[in-house]
Amino acid sequence: MISRTIITDILIIAFLVALQIFVLNRITIFGKFTPVLYPVFVMFYPFFRNRYHFLALSFLLGLGIDAFLYTWGINAFATTLVAYFRTMIFRTSTDTSTDFFSLQSLQWSQFLLFILSSIFLHQLVVQYLEFFKLSRFFDIFVNILATSGISFIFIVLYALIFKI
Repeated sequence: MISRTIITDILIIAFLVALQIFVLNRITIFGKFTPVLYPVFVMFYPFFRNRYHFLALSFLLGLGIDAFLYTWGINAFATTLVAYFRTMIFRTSTDTSTDFFSLQSLQWSQFLLFILSSIFLHQLVVQYLEFFKLSRFFDIFVNILATSGISFIFIVLYALIFKI
């Protein structure tokens, strides 16, 4: 097991930003939807680590995505918001009071609900801040559902590959 320090966290962030920008953003499903993988950092970050470092690193991750996509802080805000509410999302979706997160300690359905809730919140914030118009409410909501579903599949595959 790799010992996680600030340096390794920053390297993971750099890897996720590069993967998202240079690989995943070039993949379009149905010509419209792009998978989003970088929030895995927020979802799988250890609960026992310093909360303020975690929020700062989450902001840095979103800011890295924003720097390449020219989205003016939308991803930074969404990623930090999910990081801030992660414990509440975890407790709500897993029905537990513990702060220990591991795939082995959760039932598969609880793990999937946690991932789906987190990615849905992230996409809800990103999509509505980027495209908000009341006249396009249905189009934006369909985009949120499709992008969340596609991202959910990629995140589950990531979790299975890296055995998180």
